[in-house]
Amino acid sequence: MPKMKTKSSAKKRFKITAGGKVLAGQAGKRHGMIKRTRKFIRDARGTTTLSAPDAKIIKGFMPYDR
Repeated sequence: MPKMKTKSSAKKRFKITAGGKVLAGQAGKRHGMIKRTRKFIRDARGTTTLSAPDAKIIKGFMPYDR
């Protein structure tokens, strides 16, 4: 049986933690930061864990990172 391929776009954007959660960069920070509140900018630093339905989709793209 041949190996399954990992989606290149997914491996660049997401990381699977040891507990099986999916880490992703925070959304909404590419442009338009002047109109964002200071609180939003502070809270959107770093990475965030995806919700369970979204994580299920991403794990399908990364078959060997479970």
